[in-house]
Amino acid sequence: MALTPETLTRHELNGLHARVVESTNPDAVGIGGRVVSETMRTLSLAEGDRVWQLPKRGATFEFALPRERTDEAADAGKASGTATELPSETAGLRASQSGGCEAVAYVTVDGARLLSRPELRTEKAGEPTWR
Repeated sequence: MALTPETLTRHELNGLHARVVESTNPDAVGIGGRVVSETMRTLSLAEGDRVWQLPKRGATFEFALPRERTDEAADAGKASGTATELPSETAGLRASQSGGCEAVAYVTVDGARLLSRPELRTEKAGEPTWR
């Protein structure tokens, strides 16, 4: 299954760039970096030499998906409930902030949707076996 805005919550998050856009802890808002570790209840983001371990519950994360890893749904800026809550300046696709010309899809996810063991969340990625 391809990594798209719709399937982000069912994929491995390690290596993706993320930032906190909302949190019950106002000091956590704006923290960003690469996801270096994920546990059942936390995400660890690294930026430079600093690593922040942030609780998933009570936070909303914005993930950057490189354009070559998204599909037509990202092209339209529609992510079935995941990208609609982005602020207007970060919605949809735009050039990467790293100075490259690569387009990036920004997807917001409520941390509560990520509250599970990562390996179990990714195992349930396929189609249901029952009809």
